[in-house]
Amino acid sequence: MIYIYNDYGGTHSTALAAAYHLKQLPQSERTLTSEEILNVKYFNKLTKKDFGKLIFHGNDEDGNSVYSIGRKRNKLVVPALKELILLLQKNYNFNEKIVFSNTSPTVPLAMTFGGFFSRGLKIDSIGVPLLVKGAKQCCDNIYRLVENTKNIGKTPFKENVIILENKMYK
Repeated sequence: MIYIYNDYGGTHSTALAAAYHLKQLPQSERTLTSEEILNVKYFNKLTKKDFGKLIFHGNDEDGNSVYSIGRKRNKLVVPALKELILLLQKNYNFNEKIVFSNTSPTVPLAMTFGGFFSRGLKIDSIGVPLLVKGAKQCCDNIYRLVENTKNIGKTPFKENVIILENKMYK
C-alpha cells in the first residue's frame, strides 16, 4: 500500500503527517515542542522546485510506503494521479492500493502565513515562529487525521485508489 499526504506546499502539514505516520513523532494528541517540529525531516525545507514531486518519507511498520506532494492551488493534481494509477492498474497489472490524504483542512492561519513568509518571501525570522505556532495549534488534528487515514487504508474497498479530502479532526 502507498499513502500520499497532500496539501498546498507539501512541506508543513504533510511533513508532520508523514512523521506521525512513520512514528517519528510521539503517538499522541499532545502538543509538540518547537524542537520536535523543527526536527521533522522535510518541515519547511522544500522549495518551489519541489511542487508536484512525490517526496518519499519512508516505510511504515507494515511496510507501506509514505509520500507527500505539494499541489499548489491545483485541485486537479490528485484526480490526475488517480487516473494515471487506474490506467496502470487496468493495462499494466499494477495492483497497489493507494490512499491520498489531504492535510489542508488541518492548517491554521498561523501556519499559512508562516509558510508565506518563510517559503514565499524567504523571511524566516517572521515565518518560522509562525510555522511553529501553527504546527503546535494543529498537531493534534494532524495526528487524528493520520490515524483515520491509516484506519481507512486497512479497510477493504472495491477500488484500489482512495482520495480522502478530510475535515478538521476534533
